Amino acid sequence: MPTAAPERPAELPGRRPGADRAGRSITLPRGTGRTAARIAALTVCQGALMVGFGLLITGPARGLWPMTVEDDVNEGFERARTGTLTTLSSFASEAGNTMTIIAIALLVCTGLVLIPRLPMWRQAAFLAVAVSLQALVFLVITECVDRHRPEVDRLDASPPTSSYTSGHTGAATALYGGLAVLALSRLRGPWRRIVGGLLLLLPLMVAVARLYRGMHHPTDVVGGLVNGTLSLLIVGRALFVDGSVTAPADAGTDGAAAPGTSPAGATASGATAAGGTVPAPSPAPARAGRDATPDTGRTVVIFNPTVTHEADREALRQVLVRHGHTDTEFVETTAQDPGTGQTAAAVRDGAALVVVCGGDGTLRSAADALAGSGVPLAVVPCGTGNLLARNLGLPLSPTAALDAALRGTPHRIDLGRVEGDDLPGTHFAAMSGAGLDAAIMEHTDDRAKSVLGWPAYVLAGIGTLRTPRMRVTVRLDDATALHRTARMVLVGNVGTVQGGTTLLPAARPDDGLLDLLILDPRGVGGWIRALTTLLRGGAKAPRPRAVDTVTAQDSDKSGVPVEFFTFRRAELTFDDPQSRELDGDPVTPGRRLTAEVRPGALTVLLPAGGA
Repeated sequence: MPTAAPERPAELPGRRPGADRAGRSITLPRGTGRTAARIAALTVCQGALMVGFGLLITGPARGLWPMTVEDDVNEGFERARTGTLTTLSSFASEAGNTMTIIAIALLVCTGLVLIPRLPMWRQAAFLAVAVSLQALVFLVITECVDRHRPEVDRLDASPPTSSYTSGHTGAATALYGGLAVLALSRLRGPWRRIVGGLLLLLPLMVAVARLYRGMHHPTDVVGGLVNGTLSLLIVGRALFVDGSVTAPADAGTDGAAAPGTSPAGATASGATAAGGTVPAPSPAPARAGRDATPDTGRTVVIFNPTVTHEADREALRQVLVRHGHTDTEFVETTAQDPGTGQTAAAVRDGAALVVVCGGDGTLRSAADALAGSGVPLAVVPCGTGNLLARNLGLPLSPTAALDAALRGTPHRIDLGRVEGDDLPGTHFAAMSGAGLDAAIMEHTDDRAKSVLGWPAYVLAGIGTLRTPRMRVTVRLDDATALHRTARMVLVGNVGTVQGGTTLLPAARPDDGLLDLLILDPRGVGGWIRALTTLLRGGAKAPRPRAVDTVTAQDSDKSGVPVEFFTFRRAELTFDDPQSRELDGDPVTPGRRLTAEVRPGALTVLLPAGGA
């Protein structure tokens, strides 16, 4: 019978501890000017892009497909009108109306500031700025691009603006898309995806309603969707990923207190100190079977200077001081040494805690040096993917992640160790693979990553879907060798990637096992089956097979879109050299990968209730 990987505790809570309302501050956050300048520069580029697209479809491309069939689409919607559909389209269109958008945005932003114990300034700013910038770009577009509305019976009064772009659709995308981002990042449990999915459907409903009511051409609503999406990406990148804005008193950005922790700024008796620094609460005692909470001692912060700016470091220093870590040294990585040497030196010099600020590549380099040392690691996600932080349930805000870690206790998690031809033995914390995923990493432009964040991987993936199928021989532990064709093989210590997609549903970072995904879709039907399996997550995904269930009958089976396995050691041999990657970093192509688990090799500080 197939066996699943061992069960793990539920996802770790990662919310930042809160503070009493008396501690709120309206002081302008540090780094606001730099963040505003970045947003402004990218918004100018957004406006230029949208105007250029509008001038193209109204000029040189107006005689090309799909512009030549847009009138047919509008006329088709006109012929399909019924009383019921017209009523429904009125409600959907109203969801993108200017006054509706303003009212909802004001209510939500006010609620984000007033309702939580700790005001969620960053989330409120994200929503308000994204909606405002979308509107600003829309006004610029309509001034620069003159396009008549469709020649059909229009069910609404025609505003004086150009048909391009759809303002209703753009505003709905910015508002409801922004709400979906907040829902997916803040909510927990089964409602998270349901609420997020419903919110993401609203802009599409508005777009269809505007077409049905004869107010826009198809490319107008597409332009609105793009305009709203770009505003979300630009503002979200600046506020959540770049992390250049530091909230007043290092407080109001990340929501309510995690269960089982004291609010930030609260004294032992529960009183809140207004102004000034309050001594951190005593660490909670370690639970049975876990390491004791480390002495603060000497702390070394290893940071990637390309993603951790001066304002970020100062904010992190304040968090460390508040938790009693006053003997702190900041050490930056270099292109030649992305973290391994600096971390090894910290361990040799007797560091009691190592804090790593960077992306998955920086974290992997540090973990390679920390493996087996017992020195605790605090993960501060500052990169594009941040896969380990996501899977450990840590907040993705750097200061919130550090605060949550320092309030937590040490937990031992596994590492994977991988080697191959022209690839010296090294560790990985999240994932390693060959084929399609490695090709995506190779083709993802660094500038796109810096602007778009992880969606840059999605854009790169579109261009690499035609990566040739490879032949691979897989030997798991002592089981019979498997011969497969595949688009991608992925070895994981964790299972969830960006956007909440679960590629390895049974993967857990502390189960003493690694998981293997073999992806081999054939044709459109195969890709649909594969994507359906991966997108529906762990609840309905096929159980992975352990090595003791692999038989000789499995040896030469190919053509299955998705297969999952669990193992302790795997040897992957490819017929031809393949692209390979470690925790998101491309490495030298080769014909062999050997991966094995190192159970409990890395000690990580995690919030209460962790693995």
